[in-house]
Amino acid sequence: MSFQIHRCTQHEEADYLVLASGLGGHASFWKPQIAALSGYFHVLAYDQEGCHADSAILPDPYSFGDMAKQLHEILKRESIHRFHFVGHAIGGFIGAELAILVNSTEFGLLSLTCINSWDELDPHTQKCFEARTELLKCSGAEAYVRAQGLFLYPPAWISKHHQHLKTLENIQLEDFPPHQNVLKRIQAAQLFKINDQHKRALQHSQLHFIANQDDFLVPVQKSTDLQQRLGHGQLSILASGAHASTVTETELLNSTILEFLQKHFAPEASLSGVTG
Repeated sequence: MSFQIHRCTQHEEADYLVLASGLGGHASFWKPQIAALSGYFHVLAYDQEGCHADSAILPDPYSFGDMAKQLHEILKRESIHRFHFVGHAIGGFIGAELAILVNSTEFGLLSLTCINSWDELDPHTQKCFEARTELLKCSGAEAYVRAQGLFLYPPAWISKHHQHLKTLENIQLEDFPPHQNVLKRIQAAQLFKINDQHKRALQHSQLHFIANQDDFLVPVQKSTDLQQRLGHGQLSILASGAHASTVTETELLNSTILEFLQKHFAPEASLSGVTG
């Protein structure tokens, strides 16, 4: 897996912040967040295993535990022992699995922010995954990629940015991973559930759940379910932005992430006034 560390521009002794993307698995997903977040943290963003055209076939079975182990190797290699974690959708599950992996070790997961994640799969999200799976199996990568925006973005955003969206889709098609890898990652998402082991591992970490009211892929109440399942944490519901609010509501999302971290972890430097 490749990764980049964007050094904090203001404080050499800043904490580390790890970013884990969703199903796409690319570090580039977080491009709209890097400038804002690296003003206050050393930011690590990475490409998840198996998410490029030249990737090897992922093992079978494949789980979020495997994804957490891969990230743990990066953290050990870079001697990053204390860190915050922000995960989008299934990226939040990587954080939860990592919390189990590092529990009672020298590593410390200071906080976990989950954006549009869930405790267990909602029937609506299951139908969305089934539709995407059938598109890939029956019609191929182009149909899968061209339909993807319907699950990620608000209708008005697609109408306004359709040319830009087409460019992004073309780029994605040029580097589309092996179909088996996409299907294995979807299957892992379908099977994942937050359990008591996750709850125990995260009991001393600050938790933040961010949801978008108009998310078509993951119903907004699933963030409430996740909060209740883990037993503590702050819930922030954004009125708009849909599933990929990292792109569609960049400034609002960035400020929401930073305000939470300021509340719990900014004794030396104020994050107020930062909008991304």
